[in-house]
Amino acid sequence: MPLSLRRGLVTAVVAREEGLARIEVDGAPCVAYPLLTGPVALGDDVVVNVQARELALGSGGFDVLYVNLTRGLDLPGSEGAHVMKLPYTPLQFAARHAEEDEPLADLAEGLPVVACSLHSQVAPVCAALSGVRVAYVQLPGGALPLPLSDSLRALRGRGLFEQTFSVGACFGGDAECVSVYSALAHVEAKGFDVAVCAIGPGIVGTGTAFGHGGMAAAVALSAAAELGGQPILALRVSEADPRARHRGLSHHAEGILALWGPPIRKAWPDGCPLDDRVAEGADVVDVGDWRESCAGLPLSHMGRGPDDDPWFFAAAFAAGRLAARLVR
Repeated sequence: MPLSLRRGLVTAVVAREEGLARIEVDGAPCVAYPLLTGPVALGDDVVVNVQARELALGSGGFDVLYVNLTRGLDLPGSEGAHVMKLPYTPLQFAARHAEEDEPLADLAEGLPVVACSLHSQVAPVCAALSGVRVAYVQLPGGALPLPLSDSLRALRGRGLFEQTFSVGACFGGDAECVSVYSALAHVEAKGFDVAVCAIGPGIVGTGTAFGHGGMAAAVALSAAAELGGQPILALRVSEADPRARHRGLSHHAEGILALWGPPIRKAWPDGCPLDDRVAEGADVVDVGDWRESCAGLPLSHMGRGPDDDPWFFAAAFAAGRLAARLVR
């Protein structure tokens, strides 16, 4: 399990976003996180991690800048920070955490918490929450850096959430939190109406019921329930996935429901023909306007858009609409 590192030169700076630079190193696509590795410029001498691209992973078709030898050495740490992210790894760094600076609520009584097992569910969930004060909470299970997400940039641009929280090994949110429990307590203390919890882009998967990054949704549901909130699972459904285990109701969602069952709410999009048995005990939600509400947002799941797999996005939208109904 060694790192696959390679040295090269920055041959292009393609785009700069907040917290992210899209570059090319010796002509190969690469991303850099200035928060970690400092600024990057054309001609810099860098070391990149090439392993994901060499493995041809679906969401990892680029290298990641590991160290900038030209301008990334001797960078100062964040002032006043001592809680380590990625501790005891070659990328450990200290970040100030919300728990250190502001009081947390003891409970999150009645707070609707939507738990997504995929990052591609976040945009339709938030689209259904327009006009509601939303906090986004990212958990480990996919990409750890929040700045990697184009969806989050688009949602922020539309005003569909107010603040982001990066939990555990995740980083780059408006606030860092040690655990999802403290993140939800912080959301409650700040007076938000709804928390949307999800993993970052991409997902760790093994083809098994519990061996995947989407189990972060179960952790979020657990935290919401134990803090007195209203946990809602965004169901993963599909009519177009070529893998039988993900057609209809995904086995990922089935696994989470098997663990939790009645204590959590599940929204079912009205008219969905894919798996009627799931609708039993679910809140059936009118999603007739989901396309209009999501217009202009980056909707994509495994390369499929809203015309290719409409019920995937409609089901996520239903979870957001249910949460909006439950706002205190």
